[in-house]
Formats: sequence, C-alpha cells, structure tokens
Amino acid sequence: MTLVQMQPRSVSADAVHHAVADAMEAAALQVCDDMTVEVASSVMASARAGHLLVLDEDGLCTGLVTPAQLAAVRDGDAYTDRVRLRDVLGDRGPIIPALTTMATAEHAMGHRRLDAPPVVDEQGSALGVLALAR
Repeated sequence: MTLVQMQPRSVSADAVHHAVADAMEAAALQVCDDMTVEVASSVMASARAGHLLVLDEDGLCTGLVTPAQLAAVRDGDAYTDRVRLRDVLGDRGPIIPALTTMATAEHAMGHRRLDAPPVVDEQGSALGVLALAR
C-alpha cells in the first residue's frame, strides 16, 4: 500500500529565505513514487488537488505531477494500469531548495515554463510548492 501524507512539514523562518517562504504554499498531498498513475489520478480527483508531490522510498521529493500530466500518460500507447509514478516522472523541472533566492527561482521557473515547482529542505524533504502570481 502506498502512503499518502496529508500533513505539511513545519519550517522555521530561519530555515527558509524570507521571500521564498512568502511565496511557498505548504505541501498538502504527498505520495510515494510506487503509486500507480491510476491511483494517483483518483487521489487528485477526490481531493480536488491541482498537483501531487511525489516522494521516493526515503521520503525525498522527486517531483510533482498534475492531472494533465497523468492524463497524457494514460492516453499514451504504452500505458497499462501497472505504470507507476516513478516510471513517468522523467524530467519534470527543477526542485527548488528552500534557501534559493526568489530571483533564481523565478529564473528557473520562467526558463522551464513552470507554475509550481516543489520546494525542499537541505535533506530533500518536501516543504511545499513555490507558486508565483503570473
């Protein structure tokens, strides 16, 4: 069974650069990368979530998936109901360390046309997502 973590991790003001902390939304839905695409789609739909943070077996953030990304995978020719999130993550863009300056994060997001990359602590644990007004 795959763990779904619903509690965001707390972050002290000293641990996160002030500007990144202001723009960061706490992580709500975190799932393990062994979850199937089908189950992940169901979790997002039932929670009415716009994304899931994906964690590896050590609890480190490996990426973020959206309903549109999962729909594209399900519509692909190679899709089966056994495809797991770790099989489809690929290069989903940068994961932003919490101490990154906003200028650097905005540059990475603009360059990759991302709306909400994951924000992680020094150990790679998910803290939330960086959502900028566009």
